[in-house]
Amino acid sequence: MRTKTTIAALVSALTLATFVGVANAQERPAPALTAKTVVLVHGAFADGSSWNKVIPLLQKAGLNVVAVQNSLDSLDGDVAVTNRAIAAAQGPVVLVGHSWAGAVISDANVDEKVKSLVYVAAYAPDDGQSVFDSVKGYPEMPGQASFVKDADGYVKVSDAGVAKFFAPDLPRAEQKLVAATQGALNIKALSQPVPHAAWHKVPSFVVIAGKDQIISPQQQRDQAKRLHATTVEVPSSHVAMLAYPKAVADLIIKAAQ
Repeated sequence: MRTKTTIAALVSALTLATFVGVANAQERPAPALTAKTVVLVHGAFADGSSWNKVIPLLQKAGLNVVAVQNSLDSLDGDVAVTNRAIAAAQGPVVLVGHSWAGAVISDANVDEKVKSLVYVAAYAPDDGQSVFDSVKGYPEMPGQASFVKDADGYVKVSDAGVAKFFAPDLPRAEQKLVAATQGALNIKALSQPVPHAAWHKVPSFVVIAGKDQIISPQQQRDQAKRLHATTVEVPSSHVAMLAYPKAVADLIIKAAQ
């Protein structure tokens, strides 16, 4: 009888300890946000609407959000647009770039306002490197076969390419929106070097798109190691912020803490 009583008391104590532990974990507040504003920079073949699934999650976390609208004419031009957004933002700032915009945020004027960089399925050139330089040594990706260049040197993705390579994990209705809202990138921008990569000075975070057919996933992994970045990998196409918005938002929020 004494043994049964002892066992019952032990079970009760363990149950109570578990309940208290769960309750304390639920009551424990999330880490405070250090950053005030997130500046989102879209990539090639996109516009600011590409962040539409991520923006509400960031706002719910208490962050101000600004999505820039790049002209995609040149690296210098897109950097200038981004720098204006940083200057107007309430600091501190988390600077986020998707795809081509990885080069933009690497070249942006990182002042005291910018506390962290987040690369989402993005290029991260080093000092003196262009995007074209950064892809050397990696295989040509299948999605590049769907690029269409006009007479002025601006490149877009064909509608079929959006569905097959660029955003194959999105519903068909969303693929049509991506195709309709995409911007055209001047191909010359890809050969313009980043003079001084900001990731040498600012902590970096990386979302790797594991099923990307535009930028090599292995290149993304290698860049993350070089940046000593806090990293998350998702089984996503190139548009990780549309296919896995919560994972992307969670890493941005982590960068803001």
